[in-house]
Amino acid sequence: MKTAIILISEAGLSIAQSLLNELPDSEIFTLRHEEGCTHIESAGKFTAENFNRYDAFVFIGAMGICVRTIAPCVKNKYTDPAVVCVDSTGKFAISVLSGHIGGANELTHQVANILGAEPVVTTQSDCTGLWGLDTLPQRFGWFPVINAEPSTLLLAELAKTPEEKKRVCMNEHISLFVSGKPTALLLTVRNEGTDWMEAHLPPHVEVFYRVQDIKPSRFKLILCVSPQVPNFPEMPMICYVPCVVHLGIGLARLAGPVRKVEKEIMNTLKEYGIMPQSIASISTIKAKSDEPVVKALQKKFPVYFYTAEELTEIEVPHPSKTVMKHMGTPSVSEAAALLSANNSRLLVPKKKGENYTVAAALDIRTVRQGHIEIVGAGPGDPDLVSVRGRQMLERADLILYAGSLVPRELTLCAKAGATVLSSASMDLEEQFEVMKKFYDKGKFIVRLHTGDPCIYGAIQEQMNYFDQHGMSYHITPGISSFQAAAAALKSQFTIPEKVQSIILTRGEGRTPMPEREKLHLMARSQSTMCIFLSASIAKQVQEELLQEYPETTPVAVCYHLTWKDEQIFRGELKDLARIVKENNLTLTTMIVVGEAIGNREGLSRLYAHEFKHLYRK
Repeated sequence: MKTAIILISEAGLSIAQSLLNELPDSEIFTLRHEEGCTHIESAGKFTAENFNRYDAFVFIGAMGICVRTIAPCVKNKYTDPAVVCVDSTGKFAISVLSGHIGGANELTHQVANILGAEPVVTTQSDCTGLWGLDTLPQRFGWFPVINAEPSTLLLAELAKTPEEKKRVCMNEHISLFVSGKPTALLLTVRNEGTDWMEAHLPPHVEVFYRVQDIKPSRFKLILCVSPQVPNFPEMPMICYVPCVVHLGIGLARLAGPVRKVEKEIMNTLKEYGIMPQSIASISTIKAKSDEPVVKALQKKFPVYFYTAEELTEIEVPHPSKTVMKHMGTPSVSEAAALLSANNSRLLVPKKKGENYTVAAALDIRTVRQGHIEIVGAGPGDPDLVSVRGRQMLERADLILYAGSLVPRELTLCAKAGATVLSSASMDLEEQFEVMKKFYDKGKFIVRLHTGDPCIYGAIQEQMNYFDQHGMSYHITPGISSFQAAAAALKSQFTIPEKVQSIILTRGEGRTPMPEREKLHLMARSQSTMCIFLSASIAKQVQEELLQEYPETTPVAVCYHLTWKDEQIFRGELKDLARIVKENNLTLTTMIVVGEAIGNREGLSRLYAHEFKHLYRK
């Protein structure tokens, strides 16, 4: 935000400077000449002349002066800039104007965090932790379609701009929502915004995934996120339309009139409740790139082109011999839509017009279906799971966790009704069976692995299975035990001018090592080496390392890192096998080797004089 920091009380100069350092695109204006500040003659005059040239104003001084200064300028909550007032001691940051829509509430919290102040926000939805229904479109890139009472619609007609009209229509819905009226939330797609809504669900909101499951008589308000606007004519409703639909079109040569074809294509979508704002792309065959209709659509939407060979690869429900004869592919509109969406199912089947065909598919990334989230649990301490990882656990319908390696405490945040199972006694086939059972019901599954699942996480076979069955999955990374080792050892594993590489590896036990990755070869670099899964072959590991490392090289044997029974044993490389044997260490043990352990020599060049420009504004 372009921010004007207006210093009313000169006692707050240090506060203004702190904000200047942390708020991008900000400038300090002061009534006295101060170094690094812009001098102004009058706060009132400056504010009046620049009120709509800034996104935000931060006044530092008394609230009364702030209010009197902005009062002549205030016109419309939809266009006025955000205004925040900070007292001269920096104790309070107060949202004054355009708190919700203009962003003053968010700025208030940001300013309070910078200063260590108390944020003061009086907007009801913010105070109660409710969603800002009028800010969701901007936050997630959605287009709101509003169903309101006739009286509200009449009032909206008096608005000067389409944006104001939408906001007037929303007032009724916002009032119902913040007063806690029973609200149905229909989610037909899945994306960042819907995940956030489900994770922050108010108690008076009930979630549905199919329109036919909603009984309107039970609710006073309906919210939905869908490219297809449902029909609830008697109910206040906001449908947030995401940009997730991919259109495929086929055209006769010089199809036209252009406007007529455009209108008929959009009317076809409306028959399915699809708004033009939901269109993510339009695609067709490359041979039609110069068609007038295509040129017209390019001015409004992203348009992509595919070769006949690319389209032929796509299996479609309605192949055409005629299209094959003329274009060299059995389908243009259906194949193009499916190819762009990376989907195998159509949202809108092929529709034929007088001189065109159109089909539509939903972006596969937003299809609401079963989903598997592979989550890194971290090294053991439940507090070390990532924020996203915990959110996934809280959402899950099934949590399948590696019981021998992951503490059950990590699963205690599961929602009511969730199934929590340990995979310790299951083979891979049994794990797949239970996950697919939930997946086929459209459920959300968390496969919880220790550390970071991509490092010795045994997820390769699982992902292969998911790929074979066309299952949706994603990986949430976790803190690895090698990072936990560095923290426990209070060591920086990369020391300037001494060691700049970290090797994550394992000894050769039952799992063979590639010849080029034998430990003694890896040891030649003298890097910090973190050796996983090798305590049971410690003697062999020691022998290999001694071929390259001096016998006095520091080692640390770390057992159950971050668990309650964590143990750290330090020594030298010549003592490694003895340390492991004497302490009966086998499983869940990390071996660290290298002179970076406990090293306090040297100075990071980042803090040397010639690099100060990197951390000073």
